[in-house]
Amino acid sequence: MKTRISFTFFLISLQKLCSAYFVTVEPDSSECFFDRVKTGTKVSLTFEVIEGGFMDIDVQISGPDGKAIYSGERETNGKYTFATHMDGAYQYCFSNKMSTLTTKTVMFTMDLGDAPDPAAVKGTPEQQHQEHDKLENMVRDLSAALTTVKHEQDYMNVRARIHASINENTNSRVVMWAFFEALIIVAMTVGQVFYLKRFFEVRRIV
Repeated sequence: MKTRISFTFFLISLQKLCSAYFVTVEPDSSECFFDRVKTGTKVSLTFEVIEGGFMDIDVQISGPDGKAIYSGERETNGKYTFATHMDGAYQYCFSNKMSTLTTKTVMFTMDLGDAPDPAAVKGTPEQQHQEHDKLENMVRDLSAALTTVKHEQDYMNVRARIHASINENTNSRVVMWAFFEALIIVAMTVGQVFYLKRFFEVRRIV
């Protein structure tokens, strides 16, 4: 019983911080976000453009020293994971400066892993053994896998809504075009009837 309680507490303590956001990027502008983390922390940025124009956006990740860690142009979706190289605020920017008219909507998540524990690294051999315990590694992998599955489900739901909206829009256009074609056919039929009627009409000379 004691082992089960300890294992449950261990699972809760390994739960990662996950934040999901929707941001609207106006034309010829950019939106930036910051996370203050410690050295050696695993950071993951996942994003997808869900609305606007050609569904593309410029992405850039910068460190506290101002150097670019990742930079991408006209990307529809993506995922980038890295380990922080120094303490400080890391910046994530979505730029829509390539567009002058269209507003873009971006869905993104920022996952922050657990920062390395100096006491566990520089502690006693028993602490080092616990840090590298197989059970702990398995739980960490399971936690990361569950987070990934959750993100994939969120993106699948967003894509399903986008595709449903596209299908509804396409269906409405098809119905309107079919109705327009029917009106044209009726008008042509009526016109031909009147034309043929006048062609065969016998006029009397008074």
